[in-house]
Amino acid sequence: MTETDTVRNRIVRARTDVTPTMAVATFVVAAALGFTLLFLQDPMAHDAMHNFRHAAGITCH
Repeated sequence: MTETDTVRNRIVRARTDVTPTMAVATFVVAAALGFTLLFLQDPMAHDAMHNFRHAAGITCH
């Protein structure tokens, strides 16, 4: 019998594969993007970030 890929198994695998440095780097990048999106609501900055997200292939709406 094969074991199904559950969320619990993915979390266990992530704990062994992700280093603390990678986790901190991911958090810092997410925090920087969140800060930028939250506090830079100037239309020109917002449009530039919107276009960047589309160019990067990120669906934002």
